[in-house]
Amino acid sequence: MTDEHDRPTPYREPQQARSAATLARVLQAAEDVAGSAGLDEMTISGVAERAGVSVGTIYRRFEDKEQLINALMERMLDRREEYVAERLRTAEPSLSGVLDAYAHALLQSFADSTNLFPELLRVRGTKSLERGARTITAVHRLLLEAAAPYTDQIRRSDPQAALDTAARAILGACFHNSVRPDPATGEVAQRRYADELSDMAIAYLLTPGRRDTTHA
Repeated sequence: MTDEHDRPTPYREPQQARSAATLARVLQAAEDVAGSAGLDEMTISGVAERAGVSVGTIYRRFEDKEQLINALMERMLDRREEYVAERLRTAEPSLSGVLDAYAHALLQSFADSTNLFPELLRVRGTKSLERGARTITAVHRLLLEAAAPYTDQIRRSDPQAALDTAARAILGACFHNSVRPDPATGEVAQRRYADELSDMAIAYLLTPGRRDTTHA
């Protein structure tokens, strides 16, 4: 468990709608600047210029660049959880529909032509990895909950364990795609890749395991 003193210091949350709008603009500017220049090259002054606010406005909310980066990471991870949750809520009501929605949502949420999201998870240290792990746990749970009504369709000997394996495989493949040097990019390529991941997961779930058929 992470010690209290190891956790990122929370930034000052806005209390008014106008302040919330300004904060959203600052975080979007930070994402744009970091996405084009990289986290190391991102500066408070550069973010302020992009957001159309003063440097002082940012420092009234964030103590330093590190705290701004932590807030940016929280924003990006929260947005991914919300996106996956929404796609699963509107999925076709079937096992294949849920797995298809999950694969497409994850691939889209991890896709980042700027490589900013993978960089946030890779280089920000233990805190970022722990926060990323919480999001991974959250989206994994969303899939298990969405697929729960259809587990009777799974032909493996342990449907819950099989669904867990399929979910992990899709998530791992989507994350790997985001960090590999030749990722699937563009709408057509990403859709095809997500379709293949979904097909693979469904084929696995609908096929009895080796031990299930050995003595049949």
